[in-house]
Amino acid sequence: MLSERQETILNIVKEQSPITGQHIAAQLHVTRAALRSDLAILTMLGLIDARPKLGYFFTGNKEKDLLARIITNIRVESCLSQPVIVGEHTSAYDAVIAMFTEDVGTVFVGTDNILAGVVSRKDLLKTALGNNDLKALPVRMVMTPSSKLIYVEPQEQALVAAQRLMEYEVDCLPVVHVLDRDEEDRKELQIVGRISKTNITRLFVECGLGRRS
Repeated sequence: MLSERQETILNIVKEQSPITGQHIAAQLHVTRAALRSDLAILTMLGLIDARPKLGYFFTGNKEKDLLARIITNIRVESCLSQPVIVGEHTSAYDAVIAMFTEDVGTVFVGTDNILAGVVSRKDLLKTALGNNDLKALPVRMVMTPSSKLIYVEPQEQALVAAQRLMEYEVDCLPVVHVLDRDEEDRKELQIVGRISKTNITRLFVECGLGRRS
């Protein structure tokens, strides 16, 4: 299912093509950069196409476009990967070791699969450049806490996950079940997997090769 803004963009392109991204942005009163992920999704679905020096063209019909139907029917749970989880008292150094050992760019922090935070390669690199002793520094001191995380749920569309990866410019999202709130009215997130740009690329290739239906 397309977002309201994506539907609006599609109608503008359909009625006014060829039209540049800048002109679309002007009509929606946003910046061209703000539309980057929406235009990318519509192009990936085959609903619009771009030509150098001309702009965007309407090329598809979402009710009839086979690739669009296939992609929008794929759920996150069918293309996620196993998460790499370390405890809150793990040192930043051991988080680096886990990251390299498991060949991932993101490590999740938690206890009993309840997500407390996320640590990325960038987080650890910034910490190391600050001349910190990674062996003495608990990973919870460098993680992004769960209250500030962007996540997806297993039943959401993979397309939604791809859109969030692009919109928030991150490499990986935790896949979680949202549990009941605790006594302080905070949501508990039970981590069940991860979905990354690599997962989305693999999914795109599988669709292109006809391995998804």
